[in-house]
Amino acid sequence: MSTSPLKAVIMDEAAINRAITRIAHEILERNSGCENLALVGIVTRGDLIAKRLVEEIEKIEGVRVPLGNLDISFYRDDYETNFAPEVHGTRVPFDVDGKRIVLVDDVLYTGRTIRAALDAVMDMGRPSRIELAVLVDRGHRELPICPDFVGKNVPSSHEENVRVFLKEADGRTSVEIFDIAPGSRAGSAPLGGE
Repeated sequence: MSTSPLKAVIMDEAAINRAITRIAHEILERNSGCENLALVGIVTRGDLIAKRLVEEIEKIEGVRVPLGNLDISFYRDDYETNFAPEVHGTRVPFDVDGKRIVLVDDVLYTGRTIRAALDAVMDMGRPSRIELAVLVDRGHRELPICPDFVGKNVPSSHEENVRVFLKEADGRTSVEIFDIAPGSRAGSAPLGGE
């Protein structure tokens, strides 16, 4: 797979940390605290951001809210044409019925990943509410999906990739823009970076 050169770093580690702290405060404010709240991160980087949000909420409220991670591979609308989906485990170690769930993802683009995540959560039960937190909203929605909490809005073109790198998975923490390499499509960075 050919890679394209870096066009811009739009968030460094300090900016990402500030955004996560702000989002944690916004989640608590909108939900009047953390009672009956749970976070579910979409693998692979949404779950890492969700873990950071849970840690921030614990610093603020002194309570550790339940955390789960969700693999949406088999809920994707292109599952049948994606012959070798990368499958990860789903781990939601709590009952979602009646919970206020905050879905967490790294980059919101077309909305199709979030639609798949909503289907997956609803198959587990009936939460009282589902909200969406994303580190980056890059626009270009194909479905009527709107985030409740956003770290940064990043206008971008369809010919660009907006990728989140996190130290836990990639050895560095940043949000970067690349041109899409010929023959490739927009999407998350492979684990371990490019």
